[in-house]
Amino acid sequence: MTIRLADLGTAVLETEYAVRGPIVARAAELERQGREIVYCNIGNPQSLGQKALSWNRQILALCEYPALAELAPDAFPADVVAAAQAILAGTRYGLGAYSESRGVRFIREAVAEFIRERDGIDADPDAIFLTDGASKGVQTILRLLIGGPADGIMVPIPQYPLYSATITLYEGRMVPYYLDEAEGWKLSRPLLEAAFAQAEAEGTRVKAICVINPGNPTGAVLDEANIAMIVDFAKAHGLSILADEVYQENVYLPGDAFTSFAKVLHQRGAKDVSLFSFHSCSKGFLGECGVRGGYFECRNVPDDVMAQILKLQSVSLCANLAGQAATYAMVRPPKSGTPSHPQYAAEKAAILDALRQRATLLAEGLNRIDGIRCNVIAGAMYAFPSVELPAGRTDSEYAMALLEATGICVVPGSGFGQAEGTAHFRTTILPPTEKIRKVVDALAEFHRNYR
Repeated sequence: MTIRLADLGTAVLETEYAVRGPIVARAAELERQGREIVYCNIGNPQSLGQKALSWNRQILALCEYPALAELAPDAFPADVVAAAQAILAGTRYGLGAYSESRGVRFIREAVAEFIRERDGIDADPDAIFLTDGASKGVQTILRLLIGGPADGIMVPIPQYPLYSATITLYEGRMVPYYLDEAEGWKLSRPLLEAAFAQAEAEGTRVKAICVINPGNPTGAVLDEANIAMIVDFAKAHGLSILADEVYQENVYLPGDAFTSFAKVLHQRGAKDVSLFSFHSCSKGFLGECGVRGGYFECRNVPDDVMAQILKLQSVSLCANLAGQAATYAMVRPPKSGTPSHPQYAAEKAAILDALRQRATLLAEGLNRIDGIRCNVIAGAMYAFPSVELPAGRTDSEYAMALLEATGICVVPGSGFGQAEGTAHFRTTILPPTEKIRKVVDALAEFHRNYR
């Protein structure tokens, strides 16, 4: 007898991931039929034309096939060759062998140095775990924290569906806290307290708070005062913090800057607050989604708990070695005065300048459409505009109709969570600039007709 749907666990059946849900499935079907589809549903830069950085790909090429340095000696700058040789020496056996479960120590030492340079604080390589993208790290820590059906994790609304899906899969409880759309999607201590109090009243044992900064899907960038408030809130209630910081390079507004939770935690001397912070090669200006590289860092985590994290990592043996090498390339870019630096700096600036331009173009374009309102896109790769719908229509129906009429694939706001009585959709800023203009024009015409 073959396996049946009824044989599957309830947690699996109830898990949803809107970023690749039925609308995306329909988009793929239309594409197979010959329709042109603009995939604005997911932060996948290279699928929308962003070129890979030469520094990263040259290092990966030499790590995968070291003989290239001799076969094509003029193709690789000296600092690329040196970086690849250092990675291979650090792995001891090359990319075809398992590393230790935390990841190659040489690469973890580079990550620790990156954190020291970024934040001006110490970092321990043994508190750093290399992962198959940030998502695997998030899943590891949620698996660690959720011990039973009464355990709750505070998650921002709107959120990235990784969190709701994983919490459901691990049979915990998601404790939603709402971001303030009217205040640029900032966090509010009263809203946090209200969410925590309601969860406790419902019998939930709240274990941690997740924060995404810069925000996905909101595009908001938290300032240092907002981060300090969150640290104080976590301290007051004995919560761990999961800081999703994969968009830390994606900050677009003059005067805004990324501030890490690790830095603020250190400044406030909050040694009794456990912090897990996540970074990835997929976002920023790298866009290396398919390589699946990333890391998480643990702070204020006791040794016996660290041993359990290591055990969880050991179940998968280790993160993929190409992703580990890409993580090294991310945290150890070429220094000024080295052969690769001019090209690296130019490629990085071109990508970030284009994203900055598209963020402005998209937000301004959406705000010119009657019935759509979009906050400034201060960071990350997304817009999350509110949309006025005809009575009785849902945002899922709107997104599907938009796809059918225009070929534009967005994700309905309900997949991320939203305030009751509101409707939104999430779109990326990743399509090329001219295509962004066409997306805005097509959206405007569609919305007029739909209303």
